[in-house]
Amino acid sequence: MSLALIGGPVILAVVAGSVFAAEVRAQHRPQRHRAAPARPGAAARKPDPNCTLLVPDNPLTARGLATPYRLVATDPAQGPCHEANPDQSAFVEAAILTPNGKLTLYNPLVIDKGTRPAAPPARPSVPRGSTVGIWFGFNSAELTLRASGRRDGPARGHCVNGLPGSVFGQFAYCNAPAFFRAANAQIAKGHLRIPALGRAKDGLPCPTTRDFSVVDQDGSDNVVTHYLADAHGRIAQNNAASRAALRKAARLTNRGDRHHRHNGRARWATTRAPKDLANGSDNLLLTQFVDPALGCKPFTAPDQSSDGRATSALVLDELSAAANQKAPIALVPRNDPMTLVDGRGSVAKTNAYRTGVGMPAVGAGADGDGAAFCTTLFRDPAGIRRVFKDKPLFEKAPSPDPAMAPNLFGFLAARANQTFTNLGCDHLLGAADPVVLTTNADGRVTDAVLTALGRTPSSAAPTTSASPSASPSIPPAGRGAGPTATTQATSPAGASASPSPSPTTQQPHGGHRYGSPTATPALASPRPHSS
Repeated sequence: MSLALIGGPVILAVVAGSVFAAEVRAQHRPQRHRAAPARPGAAARKPDPNCTLLVPDNPLTARGLATPYRLVATDPAQGPCHEANPDQSAFVEAAILTPNGKLTLYNPLVIDKGTRPAAPPARPSVPRGSTVGIWFGFNSAELTLRASGRRDGPARGHCVNGLPGSVFGQFAYCNAPAFFRAANAQIAKGHLRIPALGRAKDGLPCPTTRDFSVVDQDGSDNVVTHYLADAHGRIAQNNAASRAALRKAARLTNRGDRHHRHNGRARWATTRAPKDLANGSDNLLLTQFVDPALGCKPFTAPDQSSDGRATSALVLDELSAAANQKAPIALVPRNDPMTLVDGRGSVAKTNAYRTGVGMPAVGAGADGDGAAFCTTLFRDPAGIRRVFKDKPLFEKAPSPDPAMAPNLFGFLAARANQTFTNLGCDHLLGAADPVVLTTNADGRVTDAVLTALGRTPSSAAPTTSASPSASPSIPPAGRGAGPTATTQATSPAGASASPSPSPTTQQPHGGHRYGSPTATPALASPRPHSS
């Protein structure tokens, strides 16, 4: 377990499977305009997908960073939210940039409202004049930020989780634009240096989060933060002091069991090891799975909340991508499900998202155009074609979700297969899904082929396909089929290109109320909140 907590990619695959599966289930859960009425037993059947984080009063200060965020249900009628539940876990990742260009990381803690941390958070150092940025990830559908006290923490932290009335979904940030401005200024002065990408085993530059071979339907989302959870659901930061505190608590629990004549040894076996909570993110996928498979190394910085260990982070990945990614560059498009407003593209929301990850605003030409993004992703050699070219390398690498695919290639292929649908590429291009999957009797993706991307819908009968991002309305195919069964998602006959995904296309994070097309980024609140 200690090795897994350090983040070794092979061992991490064991714990990451449920994480990616949880994130994927959330990404493709259909969204409604407002919360549905509570149904008896609904909360017992599946966890509430919409949660709220209560932001500390002064989140950009050392005291604010060390103050735990508290997780609550956005609508209590839909059931509770618990940080220790991997299907509902929220994560916070901060970066601290000093006036002389020194960059460190710190992961503020998230706990359930009304609870205490399993161990005291580490004290961060924020030198005078530093710029702090904060980013959020979520393993379910919609994460909302709200003030925790009398002072408006989100406003003080310049926090954004969408447009008014339309949240991004799994993503949010605080003070990110100011942080990227400060970082770019330090880069220009030569104080902050971004390492070169290096060459991958396939002879090409190592990929970034803006590489078309890495992106999916919602690129540059979520974080790399890890937390620890004890047997009682209490949360701690991932560091040596926390692990020692959790081990001590487990020993005391075990001693108490023996005193009460329980099977102390059996109880100890279930309480000694803390649970590793991780965010199923594009960043974790890149730095802990894809990079090792290609012989690449990510940009890292010391993590103050994890004993100063060098680690990757969303902000580091985006700085690296901005400095190193060559054309074609995968900037967040207007058909990204996290930037849709009521299922339609929004330049304002796309720009609100882009500025949070250091990307330029939507420009002229094809920048942000969904059809152009789909075409590059599935036709250009720098896109999904690279994944299939590197199949021998990825087949030797561990899968982020072994229950979905036995190796990294199967996972990436299945991810690409469903991305085609979730971006609305079938409607935008009037084409069938070019990624054809092979699944076994258990529904695991065992192989895949990439067919030519055409503009004529396939005449094959529409079927569904197994993928790590299948929505509840699109059940995995291949259940009960033989190991050579192949499945392919196809577009409806007669589908034609359109400027935005069809309303019938399953889109994660969609279905929010309309925001003003000229609205400025703000702390979005899709519905009333509980306290």
